[in-house]
Amino acid sequence: MISTFVLAAHTTPGTIDWNPSVALVMIMSNLFCIAIGRYAIQNPGQGPSLPVPKPEVWERFGIAELLATTSLGHILGAGIILGLGNAGVL
Repeated sequence: MISTFVLAAHTTPGTIDWNPSVALVMIMSNLFCIAIGRYAIQNPGQGPSLPVPKPEVWERFGIAELLATTSLGHILGAGIILGLGNAGVL
């Protein structure tokens, strides 16, 4: 059983190292999800508001909406980074 685990550890593909291209992909995927979430969330502004001044368009965009959209953005970004890394683009 231990030899199977050791064999699996040696055959696991490596991930790409962090570089500015990886950061740019993650930032863009988060911004994309925030923009989509701004219009897709049905009941915005139910929780606490962000502690920073916002433009009037983002008035009902609070902490819960920010956490939800950036969580989805990180999931989407990780998938994009892994896909582009395996394709050899990053």
